[in-house]
Amino acid sequence: MRFPFIAERCSDIPVAVACRVMKVSTSGFYAWLAQPVSDRDWADAHLTNTIVGIHRMSRRSYGSPRVHAELRLGEDICCSPKRVERLMRQAGVTGIHRRRKGRGCTRRDRSEPSDDLVNRAFDPAGPDRLWVMDVTEHPTGEGKVYLAVVLDAFSRRVLG
Repeated sequence: MRFPFIAERCSDIPVAVACRVMKVSTSGFYAWLAQPVSDRDWADAHLTNTIVGIHRMSRRSYGSPRVHAELRLGEDICCSPKRVERLMRQAGVTGIHRRRKGRGCTRRDRSEPSDDLVNRAFDPAGPDRLWVMDVTEHPTGEGKVYLAVVLDAFSRRVLG
């Protein structure tokens, strides 16, 4: 990590000074500079170009799962999903994502609070004077299932 930093950002100061500040040897920097590009870096650069092409073909909407599927099925290139994610992150390529914030269905309108019809008194004097209800969302494999329950607040019995 130090040698690429010296090579990219320290063009206006001498290499010897930059190496001394970064506490590396000057000969080590020049040896790193002279070494050829590794096969892995070469393959990553080629794959990055392919990923950017697929991303542009999708009108910049595909994320890493779809790009990976296109590489495997459309281009017949075998690579891992994590590698595709890493190369997309390094290239600054992101897909379009629309996600809901939070969970649940109902959002309270804080500008107009609802009327409190029972004045927070949930202990009625007799049966059938106060009914309360609750709706619960349960995710399943086929979609969401909603359970609505109506209770009598006095006897705590389920009415419906």
